[in-house]
Amino acid sequence: MPHLRIILALILAYMMFAVLMNSVGTVILQSILSFGVSKTQAGTLEGFKDIPVALASFFLASLMPRFGYRRGMMVGLALVAAACVAMAMADSFWMTRLLFVAVGASFGVVKIAVYSSIGLITHDRQAHASLTNTIEGLFMVGVLAGYWLFGAFIDDSDPTSRAWLDVYWVLAGLCLAAIALLASSRLDETEARVPGERIGAGFTRMLRLALRPMVLVFVISAWLYVLIEQSIGTWLPTFNNEVLKLPNAMSVQMASIFAGALALGRLSAGMLLRHMSWHVLLNVCVVAMGLLVLLTLPMAAGIADGQTTGWGNAPLAAWLFPLIGLFMAPIYPAINSVMLSALPRHEHAPMTGLIVIASALGGTTGSMITGVLFGRLGGETAFYLSLIPMAAILLALRLFRRESERLAAASMS
Repeated sequence: MPHLRIILALILAYMMFAVLMNSVGTVILQSILSFGVSKTQAGTLEGFKDIPVALASFFLASLMPRFGYRRGMMVGLALVAAACVAMAMADSFWMTRLLFVAVGASFGVVKIAVYSSIGLITHDRQAHASLTNTIEGLFMVGVLAGYWLFGAFIDDSDPTSRAWLDVYWVLAGLCLAAIALLASSRLDETEARVPGERIGAGFTRMLRLALRPMVLVFVISAWLYVLIEQSIGTWLPTFNNEVLKLPNAMSVQMASIFAGALALGRLSAGMLLRHMSWHVLLNVCVVAMGLLVLLTLPMAAGIADGQTTGWGNAPLAAWLFPLIGLFMAPIYPAINSVMLSALPRHEHAPMTGLIVIASALGGTTGSMITGVLFGRLGGETAFYLSLIPMAAILLALRLFRRESERLAAASMS
């Protein structure tokens, strides 16, 4: 298979950030327990992760084709490996914040590189959509694996134990393995560059892209999606622990059902999209998400402390609510692929920069709002209120379809 080695390198690099970026929910729970910080303080970790993502994407997206996608990924992974070693040794909440700054900034670079590289190694829209869904699906496999990896280092016998920090030695080693695979891979990046283009031109092109109607509607759609995904994914371990009364390690491990559902949904989305319109599929998915919230959250009421001792007697809500990820899964890669496939390859890096900025801001907004609501109104109410952005994304998807059809008609005329 052509490009197999670089595809494997892209997947491993992306999966590393799947583990680290989505560990924030676990780290929030463990920081509350072992460092004694408040929910409001712990909720700021999402900002320390996502704001650097947005800043790195904004300032570096236009420079990535010149610097090199493969080289950028290697530098990002090296920075994260160093931060993981520091996290394992520092043993403090302030280092947790610095870790997520490093992870966020590096993820901004790596995601731009991965998405732009997909355009270089695929040659039509169908192949682009298929590889995008596969890589995003395996990203969620990384998220799922992360829950179990962190859960293996959590000591349930002592909630204040900081033994969970040893997981960062493992993560540092995996970062180095990803760097080695990238170093031995080849990627032709010629089409990503515009010959003779001055350094600031790519940045100007990104700003011009942001003013296009289709791009504006897309950015709103992506922002709403990530707001929903991160608000649920980040706070699900705490929801499991405080509302469903699950033990600490089990709260983290059972949140992996959400990641597994996302992975399954994204890996299967490519097959579904061959037989039905992306717009029809995504609308069905959003409606199903809302119905699952309304059906499962009432099951979370009135659960007593100590009622759950293991997976065998876990509340039904702990099994059913995370399945919302199955319906959520196709939305993000589908709209990304529609947007990128509509653009020439030399615009993929600046467009991916806008994607990452919208995603980062949506993740920060969702997590911080949910954290405040969780602390003041309780976990059930906080998750019920996710119905509001779900309704908004239905409208945004309708506008996005209209703009994409208008662009396609204009290109044919």
